[in-house]
Amino acid sequence: MNAAEPFHDLDAYVRLPRLAGLWLSPDGQRLVVGVGTPDKENARYVTALWEVDPEGRRPARQLTRSVKGESAAAFTPGGDLLFTSARPRPDGEDDDETAALWSQPAAGGDARVIAQLPGGLHGVRVAPTGTLVAGSGLLPSSAGPAADKQAREQRKQAGVSAILHEGQPVRFWDHDLGPDRPRLLAAELGAGDGELEFRDLTGHVGVALDIEGDWDLAPDGRTVVAVWTVAEPAGSQHTAIAAIDTATGERRLLIDDLGHDYDSPRVSPDGSRVAVLARRRSAVDDPGDSWLALVPLAGGPVEALTGDWDRWPHSPRWTPDGAALIVAADDNGRSPLWRVDAATGEVTRLTGDDGAYTDLRVSPDGQWVYALRNTIAGPPHPVRVSLGSAEIEPLPGPAAPIDVPGRLEEVTARAADGSPLRAWLALPPEAEAGTPAPLLLWIHGGPLGSWNAWSWRWNPWLAVARGYAVLLPDPALSTGYGLGFVERGWGEWGDAPYTDLMALTDAALERPDLDAGRTAAMGGSFGGYMANWIAGHTDRFDAIVTHASLWALDQMMTTTDLPFYWLRELTPERLETNSPHRSADAITTPMLVIHGDKDYRVPIGEALRLWWDLLSRSELPHKFLYFPDENHWILKPGNAKVWYETVLAFLDHHVRGEKWQRPESLG
Repeated sequence: MNAAEPFHDLDAYVRLPRLAGLWLSPDGQRLVVGVGTPDKENARYVTALWEVDPEGRRPARQLTRSVKGESAAAFTPGGDLLFTSARPRPDGEDDDETAALWSQPAAGGDARVIAQLPGGLHGVRVAPTGTLVAGSGLLPSSAGPAADKQAREQRKQAGVSAILHEGQPVRFWDHDLGPDRPRLLAAELGAGDGELEFRDLTGHVGVALDIEGDWDLAPDGRTVVAVWTVAEPAGSQHTAIAAIDTATGERRLLIDDLGHDYDSPRVSPDGSRVAVLARRRSAVDDPGDSWLALVPLAGGPVEALTGDWDRWPHSPRWTPDGAALIVAADDNGRSPLWRVDAATGEVTRLTGDDGAYTDLRVSPDGQWVYALRNTIAGPPHPVRVSLGSAEIEPLPGPAAPIDVPGRLEEVTARAADGSPLRAWLALPPEAEAGTPAPLLLWIHGGPLGSWNAWSWRWNPWLAVARGYAVLLPDPALSTGYGLGFVERGWGEWGDAPYTDLMALTDAALERPDLDAGRTAAMGGSFGGYMANWIAGHTDRFDAIVTHASLWALDQMMTTTDLPFYWLRELTPERLETNSPHRSADAITTPMLVIHGDKDYRVPIGEALRLWWDLLSRSELPHKFLYFPDENHWILKPGNAKVWYETVLAFLDHHVRGEKWQRPESLG
């Protein structure tokens, strides 16, 4: 099988290994990556851990394998790998399916369980001193980890599934919040061969701590700095930064500013400063801004380090000498690595390629940045980037390289207001002036985002393999083009974002290798919103696919999981003016509506109302692909295959004139 063949075979495509997550041992000698593959039932992706040679000499080797899968958590000071997994314990003592924390010796040998709590463990951090901090969900009434198991059993025996909320939010993306809530726990490694003994650092603090593990541990192990959510009146909230003593649980708010949100705290190597990402709170006429900031760990003023840089940094990592931070930031359809001087705030671009870099890790000798690199045309793979020469060196990874079935070019245009616009264009090999390809306009979500990275869920190359050219535009509200580019579409979603998309589509269709008479548009989330808006404002496309889309904004913005954020931007007048449902009567294009019932960011009511509004107004051959057990994303391998099968069949029917063929896997 050649490297491009999976794009012609959906069964082969969903079986491709998917890399995510990268962990580096304290001595820089071990690099671990997670690799997801479908289970035997094709019902979910199971992650195994692989070790990659940081020097790029040896092939990758698999470290773990089980039906349940594993997720790397951290390394101990001695280089043992810590991971979480719900796989059976070797002693057979407990059949609890809650993921336990395991330790796999660096020198080899079997992994053993070092902790298992009813609420699981997440966000594991280990200091060089051996202090371990992690989050775990505990019921509000539980006095600590020891009492939590009994409280859960009492709730189960009483047949109680109810959750009592006293504020927002109540759901997040695809899961209910509660009845347990995260707390921070601490323990000491190396205290014996038994399981860790945890101490509760925070007690029940409601929504203050998240389930993402957004905290960091000082090198001496004495302080953990954590994102701390503070509830506000009218269902709103903001995020502060708390510093918590790991011995006593004494807590102080290091940063707390009603006008800003803070996240991604990273303690400097000498333990004196904390780097954070600061975000000015958005408002009706202000999308806000984001920059890297520093604050003394002992307390003091917050210093804006990159306040004058017109890019939004993320994923900060200190260099070992504390002289700089390495960040990633969207830029002109890419997401390169940058070096930020910790004294002056001077920003230097490190990588000059088309790559997007994630999971950054800086080597302890300060010579390398390890990362997962990907592009629109290539999935994530491990690399190391020289901090001296900026040379990018691919490392032998667990997955073979993939050749996409086409080529990637760029399209440029000018917006109605004169702003420069750009997009990626994925072209099939056969596209040429004599046999122009049909065009598929594919709109990204967000809306604060950019087409700059590989996506397994929104993969254009499956359509390219069927002969489509796929246009991947960055309209107004996209990131990587400066704050002014975001401001162009702020609060006016149906204006500049829409006209930008049409301008880029027009520019693309001037090419002789594209067929202006055969076109379609599609998108998911905010991209689905734009697909709905397009459907009501032009009949230029032959078909429209809308996934997890916003339809009636007044309904959507009060039933989504985080209403307060969206309503800072969208006044009642803007909700009315920019709502696609107001143009339902004008839709004359066949639409494929797709939604998952477990989507709490864009609730299923949006799709149900859109579906009714379509069917009750016309006899057009619309279709509704519904997933009762999926969320904002379609994650199960079998369902992902059905998603692509249905989308491509719908496009082939309406764009290429082929007979409608119901996907066989739907039964």
